Amino acid sequence: MTPGQFREEGKKLIDRIADYYEHIEEYPVLSQVKPGEIYGMLPEDPPLRGESFDRMLEDVDRIIMPGITHWQSPRFFAYFPANASFPSILGDLLSSGLGVQGMLWATSPAATEVETRVMEWLAGMLDLPASFRISSTGGGVIQDSASSAALSALVAAREKATGFGSNTSGITSRFTAYISTQTHSSLEKAVKIAGIGRENLRLIATDGNFAMRPDLLREQIAKDRSTGYTPFFVCGTIGTTSSNGMDPLRQIGEIAREENLWMHVDAAMAGAALICPEFRHFADGLELADSFCFNPHKWMFTNFDCDCFWVTDRRHLVNTFSILPEYLRNKASESGEVFDYRDWHIPLGRRFRALKLWFVIRHYGVEGLRHHIRYHVELARDLARKIRESDHFELIMEPPLNLVCFRYKGSDEENMDLMQKINSQGTLFFTHTKLNGQVVLRLCIAQTNTSKEHADHAWEMIRRSVTR
Repeated sequence: MTPGQFREEGKKLIDRIADYYEHIEEYPVLSQVKPGEIYGMLPEDPPLRGESFDRMLEDVDRIIMPGITHWQSPRFFAYFPANASFPSILGDLLSSGLGVQGMLWATSPAATEVETRVMEWLAGMLDLPASFRISSTGGGVIQDSASSAALSALVAAREKATGFGSNTSGITSRFTAYISTQTHSSLEKAVKIAGIGRENLRLIATDGNFAMRPDLLREQIAKDRSTGYTPFFVCGTIGTTSSNGMDPLRQIGEIAREENLWMHVDAAMAGAALICPEFRHFADGLELADSFCFNPHKWMFTNFDCDCFWVTDRRHLVNTFSILPEYLRNKASESGEVFDYRDWHIPLGRRFRALKLWFVIRHYGVEGLRHHIRYHVELARDLARKIRESDHFELIMEPPLNLVCFRYKGSDEENMDLMQKINSQGTLFFTHTKLNGQVVLRLCIAQTNTSKEHADHAWEMIRRSVTR
């Protein structure tokens, strides 16, 4: 494909993407295909000779689109948001076009220095503690997801606990990590990958608001120490996945300091709300943490993947992840005047993710981002009010931000049937969880173009499904 052909076909593709967003509500939000249907429509063997781009686009319409669940639909209320925006898509396109491999400063100085500046912008926008800033001993790096950030934090905590290799016993010691029963499952996966073992992960019970109980955390740590274990890591959450529960970070952090534990804070979705000053009380005590992350690809209009991860001491990451083979040696790195972000996380290779984030922040501005986040929270609170006033539904908890948890006043089976009946119609998509042992329905309001009209329509469909 020549540059001229690329220009011609690229314009067609941009038009298709714009058309998709203009007509996105015409698609069923949840894909209606059956298992194996897409696979069966694809030929068993690849083409021997290249095909035209027009032919490929025909098959996008015929094969691909029926198998898409439309996460960007304003009627998507399931799981968690993965919201995108046109500035982000364009930034991602430019990043792909430049084809940068940003593993070292020397391999593309702009990729490193734009990332450093954007992460400093965000640290200021979220009002993060000074210890997370480059001007202190900390700093931020972009990862693919909060799962990778959690794993990086856990591995760095493990290495710190073992003296970065000076302790020959390594992870043969019985190390224990602590999360709540509501913490994201990525932490369980991380302890397995890091060699700590699922059997050494302690799940701490939560209170009536589904937040970790510090008293039980302290008790479990004392119990583990008394039986020969070495507690080394705890994770607090700003906005758990099931309920948007807010852990008491200050109390957890004080225990972590007393017990010499690494404290990681996962704010994957809800962290974006810290852009708004009125929501920053959820981060009270963050200055006691060793690491923190949130995903702009969830609620800051930046398409997947993009996780922002900060630490208070960047040397812990470098001491954990830096391995320097001869073929990566260069004068800039040896000068000590630059950051090589491949030393700040697990992969060596790095995409230029900062470019799309840079586009988003510059397009919306801080006030524009605040406007959209506040609007989503307002819609969630309005929905919660309607549920409280309903005779047939009950609100499980007041929504701290944009996630509304509720249930039909009936059995678990009736709640699941209600959800599946509505989702099968394709006009909206929402999901469930289990809280206090019972099925709870969830509506997460965070898609870029979701409006009051869409939220009201979702509630009317749910309400009418049990009042007809």
